[in-house]
Amino acid sequence: LSIFVSCSILFFNGCSSEKKKSNEDQIKLKNEINESKSDVKTKEESKTTNITLQDANGKIIPITPIEKGYKFEGFENKVVLVVFFTTWCPPCKAEIPHLNSLQEKYKDNFVIISVLLEENKSNEEIQSFMKYNHIKYIITNGAENFKFAQSAGGVKSIPLMFLYDKNGNYSTHYVGAIPEEMIDADIKKVL
Repeated sequence: LSIFVSCSILFFNGCSSEKKKSNEDQIKLKNEINESKSDVKTKEESKTTNITLQDANGKIIPITPIEKGYKFEGFENKVVLVVFFTTWCPPCKAEIPHLNSLQEKYKDNFVIISVLLEENKSNEEIQSFMKYNHIKYIITNGAENFKFAQSAGGVKSIPLMFLYDKNGNYSTHYVGAIPEEMIDADIKKVL
């Protein structure tokens, strides 16, 4: 991390057209570096904290961080696809039929846990969204969703999906809308 921060400082100084930064800019840069160090500590702490997700029907899903992934209580010996999404995101909505298809195809050995990253959505709104879109997989709702997103390394874009094997170990991830066939092939590898 120190090397990265040092290189970043050299890069910004080396690319700057100014010969000398003002004192105010130097203070601002130091504050940003200190904030990023604090973020790293927060991320490290969140990776070791147990998380309790709750689905739109009130069912609790305890998640425990392990060395290479997560244990999803109640879904032991199942491949788990975690999907971070929002209800307003067009690519997230476009993925729904493909995720439904995969959930149906592998229902005995596979589960999709979709993690909503929106604040102030009621479970009734989520249930209505699920019914309207014929969703056949789990959607979680609540403040713990954001803790899980932080624990997973921070979510910068959506949809973002992580595939975990039957032991909870990380297998692969997908950013954006992904062809169903690609996810299907990866599921087969870890079944």
